[in-house]
Amino acid sequence: MALRVPKAELPAELRENLIKQLGSVPEPNEVLWNNPKLAEANQEFSAKVATWDAADASLKTFAHMAVAAQVGCSWCLDINYFAALNQHLDLAKASQVPRWRESQVFTPLEREVMEYAEAMTNTPTTVTDELSASLLGQLGPAALVELTVFIGFANLAARCNTAHGITSQGYSDACEIPLAGRPQTSGAASAS
Repeated sequence: MALRVPKAELPAELRENLIKQLGSVPEPNEVLWNNPKLAEANQEFSAKVATWDAADASLKTFAHMAVAAQVGCSWCLDINYFAALNQHLDLAKASQVPRWRESQVFTPLEREVMEYAEAMTNTPTTVTDELSASLLGQLGPAALVELTVFIGFANLAARCNTAHGITSQGYSDACEIPLAGRPQTSGAASAS
């Protein structure tokens, strides 16, 4: 797939900071920079999202990866697997997120979080009262609200990236364990 929106030239300082931080400039930044006000607002919100700490970082990373696998955003899978490496999360688990339903490495809570992420991603959403109540009981209100907004943000990113034709940039190549592919049938209900 080719980019559907051309890359814009980033300010030199921003470009240098991204290269220092990630080793290369993320294509979503270059595409969004076609509208600098929007790009800056997105960066500010992304930075704020990264500071939230009511919900466990691994649960949020697994949730984002579950959204990315369902939507088909290879860029989000790529960068989140790389993030898992840099956050010192369990790479064996992170590598299995695209096939979490079949994998035996996840805890019941991790499975519920990924089920919740997929249910939020379905159109229309398929979140049940039972699933929400179970997560509320395990996480508490602050963490569940944070997780929910985080998954909404993951959907925004994944859907924008796929619409713009942005695909994996190879960030996950640094990870020692290969990222599993998504099974042909995930068991997730997706309506068009």
